Amino acid sequence: MKRAIALLTVVLGACSSPAITTTRLSPSTSLPPTSAPTTSAIPTTVAPTTTAIVTTTTAPEPGTVRPDWLGTRVLPERPDGLGVAQPTPPEMLNRRFPSPDLLPPPTGEEFAFTLGPVPAEVAARSSWQEGCPVSLEELSYLTVSFVGFDAANHTGELLVNAAHGEGIVEVMRVLYETRFPIEEMRVITAAEIEAPPTGDWNSTTSFVCRPAVGRDSGWSMHAFGLALDINPFHNPYLRGEVVVPELASAYTDRATFRPGMIESESPVVRAFADIGWEWGGNWQTAKDWMHFSENGR
Repeated sequence: MKRAIALLTVVLGACSSPAITTTRLSPSTSLPPTSAPTTSAIPTTVAPTTTAIVTTTTAPEPGTVRPDWLGTRVLPERPDGLGVAQPTPPEMLNRRFPSPDLLPPPTGEEFAFTLGPVPAEVAARSSWQEGCPVSLEELSYLTVSFVGFDAANHTGELLVNAAHGEGIVEVMRVLYETRFPIEEMRVITAAEIEAPPTGDWNSTTSFVCRPAVGRDSGWSMHAFGLALDINPFHNPYLRGEVVVPELASAYTDRATFRPGMIESESPVVRAFADIGWEWGGNWQTAKDWMHFSENGR
């Protein structure tokens, strides 16, 4: 907003010239004093004043903005096909990215879910194919409310073994009601399994038709819908020099707690224990802090 105050004052003074006398003066004669001439006032204008509006912006906190390069930087591979572990990028040291809404968010504050057969369109974009160790009829499609790192409520999806669908619903209810944050929860595609490693994914998921990590043969429990990984980046797999996801090295330090991490006394561990599932964080020769399974493997 600008305020302008203009003041114009003109004072006009008339100066009368004294009469000139042609009397010759002697050197000793002094001229009579004359009055000082008047001067006209110079018109003045007060310059307009401007009130500046200062706008301050607060930079987003580190770890709260999803990098544009996420999922695009391919890592060097190990002989086993996994990526070589890397230092965690600064923008992921306290990863709290907002959750993408892949499904419409819940309309209310109460926990909501659906549980039923696998829709054809979901099966088509999943990793299921002929040759997987379970049929589509042995899987259930589950949608549940979850809380994001942005503290907002979102809707996630899972393919789970049909025999454990109701149990997984109850686990997800506990996570929602205790406000345990999850970045995203979705069905993994076959293309993602075959893609080269970028080491930065963080999808909470259950059914994935793939072998066990680091093994030449043998199905993972995920291929039966009998395992579930939660916030893999915050809760990586660690075995010797192997870290999965490969950029999550900082999160192998479990003494430095950050939101989204799972601890032994976490409500996540207790909720899975209530349905008889075991936690990979209790393994001895390796640690799989993201991993819960029906048979503990």
